[in-house]
Amino acid sequence: MPIICGCRRRSIRPLCNPITLPWRKAITTRTLLPSVPPWSGRQTVKEPTKRHQIMSSKTGKVGVIGLGNMGGGIARNLSKAGYQVHVYDISDRALKPFRKKATICEPTEMAAKCSVIFFVVHGSKEIEELLSGRNGMLSAVRRNLVLYDLTTSDPDNTKRLARKTARKNVTYMDAGMTGGAVGADKGTLSLMIGGDKKAYKRTRKYLTPFTEQLFHVGKSGAGHTLKLIFNMVVHTNFLAVCEAGHIAKKAGIDLNDMIDVFNAGNARSYISEQRFPNHILSGTWDGRSSVYNLHKDLGMAMTMVAKFGTTAKLGKNTHAYLKRAVKFGMSEKDFTRLYQIFGEIT
Repeated sequence: MPIICGCRRRSIRPLCNPITLPWRKAITTRTLLPSVPPWSGRQTVKEPTKRHQIMSSKTGKVGVIGLGNMGGGIARNLSKAGYQVHVYDISDRALKPFRKKATICEPTEMAAKCSVIFFVVHGSKEIEELLSGRNGMLSAVRRNLVLYDLTTSDPDNTKRLARKTARKNVTYMDAGMTGGAVGADKGTLSLMIGGDKKAYKRTRKYLTPFTEQLFHVGKSGAGHTLKLIFNMVVHTNFLAVCEAGHIAKKAGIDLNDMIDVFNAGNARSYISEQRFPNHILSGTWDGRSSVYNLHKDLGMAMTMVAKFGTTAKLGKNTHAYLKRAVKFGMSEKDFTRLYQIFGEIT
């Protein structure tokens, strides 16, 4: 039976980012590769291992904090894989599907019991609130606990939290996700991971149930840095295809025809191959993330770029458009609906 602790709950906003899988093939954790493919340059993925080998030893307990579109799928896949899953969310509705599948407990108790905990919440602010204070997660932690921050966050905040947890002998890993809510449901996410490589190798078996590709890209903060760059490209590409669609419409060209042509040539991308056919042309408008999230991501990316002392003119234009969309009242709307109102706020 699940355990429900009596401690006071903290407010958490579940994570739901419009992150997407790149359309090109990449190194996967499920296949053995004889050599590094010529396009990969420096190999960032640890040596590929067959999934059944990684999954052969399900020892230890794992926690998931935040059961939104992303965290819910991650927790379900960990449970299906046979792990002892502990979950927490402020929403009773989000917890309900897990009452027979997992142990429901407060974050502080989770930190004392679990070997690995995944944060799938809004961002660094919520994580710091959970960690801090007399009754925070760091007040009583299990030895060698590893925390994975699966949010999209400012790398400077990530590194600061890593230093804070290190004082309690807790390892803090940042892992930007790509694959979206569908990938979380199917267990096919990709992670760009920053932090201690030994901790990554030791805990990789806990990542396998919900991922297909793993990239260790550097020290603490590197995963979140790359995620902001990644999202800047994804969101800019999405708006570029939206703009193209409106231009085609003015010229009397059907959007379906434009997308078919794009996908037959070098203009193709995940946006044209998946996002438009499945969520816009279908009329479902269900990308499962809000305009707010895109605006947040680009805001953090622009702040990061400024700290580097460089420029990102295309990214800046994307951020400006998203800012106008928020002022237009689109903040909580599904981001795919940006196509509908693109001409009104450009």
